[in-house]
Amino acid sequence: MLKIGFYSAKLFLQGKLIRDPVYFIRQTTIGVSIGLLLLIALSQTETPLCIPITLSSLVTGMVMPFLLKDFKTR
Repeated sequence: MLKIGFYSAKLFLQGKLIRDPVYFIRQTTIGVSIGLLLLIALSQTETPLCIPITLSSLVTGMVMPFLLKDFKTR
C-alpha cells in the first residue's frame, strides 16, 4: 500500500498523474467553496461549532464524487 501511495504521489508531483489538471483544480475549488460557504453560513447560528463542521464536511464529501465523475488519470 505504501508503495502504491508513494508511486502515485511521485507521478502527481511530476505532473504525470492527471490528464487535465485545470479541470481537476476547478472542480475541487468548486467543491471546497460549497463546503466553505456552508460552514460559514451554519457557523452564524447559535449551535455548537461541531455541528456546522460535521454538516459541511458531509455535504462536501457527497458533492465531490459528482463534481469529479469525469476525472481521468493517465
